[in-house]
Amino acid sequence: MTPTRSFNFAIIDETPDYVVVEKPPYLLVHPTKPDGPPTLWKELRELLAFEIANGGQVSIVNRLDRETSGLVLVAKTSAAARKFGLLMQEQRLKKEYLAIIWGWPDWDKRTVDAPLDRQGKHQTSAIWLKQMIHAKGAPAQTEFRVERCFTRSTTSAPYALPSGGEDEGERSAAVSVSNSPDEKFSLIRAIPRTGRTHQIRVHLASVGHPIVGDKIYGPDERLYLQFIETGWTPELEQQLLLPRHALHSDKLAVNGEKEWTSPLYVDLAKFCDRLQSD
Repeated sequence: MTPTRSFNFAIIDETPDYVVVEKPPYLLVHPTKPDGPPTLWKELRELLAFEIANGGQVSIVNRLDRETSGLVLVAKTSAAARKFGLLMQEQRLKKEYLAIIWGWPDWDKRTVDAPLDRQGKHQTSAIWLKQMIHAKGAPAQTEFRVERCFTRSTTSAPYALPSGGEDEGERSAAVSVSNSPDEKFSLIRAIPRTGRTHQIRVHLASVGHPIVGDKIYGPDERLYLQFIETGWTPELEQQLLLPRHALHSDKLAVNGEKEWTSPLYVDLAKFCDRLQSD
């Protein structure tokens, strides 16, 4: 099916049971307050008003963070919502993402198997939702594959390790990335085997390769707090390079039935176009 534009997103595929849309970055999936900004859920309810009036519903199957772009599967009936929910429990609904990270990994393929929990449950955290790797957290596993490696001239500031002690059972997700005239970047395919909050972002940061533009798990969580206070500034751009984390949901698949794909979103594609391949 040829993608068609509607509201703030693209419709990739639609049947009487479901619709697959391509969410742009910065669009919230669900409302956070009654009079808040537009959300994917609200716009889908407008789009599917006829179906809802005739017993349908809007059930978002795979949720994306506000800054994450890409594919979202939405059930239009209660039966479809139950079916997709069971498929996710059985790990038969496959999700894949593309991410631009700092550095060149010394591996082509790697699986990170590290439990995640909310950081504030175990140590002081200025960001309530920030996650961390912790032995008492929920199981989390992500497979990573290197798609491409690049270099790019940049004047970004160095990434610094956070202060405070860490051990194998409890460590934060910030890492050190050196500053150089020709900075190294990679395009990574991430395949989450579980669905924890911020899972891909935390796991990549934990192995020394944070996602470009990540305000929470990149150079310093204080950049996120600064962004909340001041908005996007030249100082933040110097350190983060992109105004949003470079993560895109590029593939959804139901085992043996259906597969949907989405090309790397335009802002991330432009970032890659300015890089030089190794």
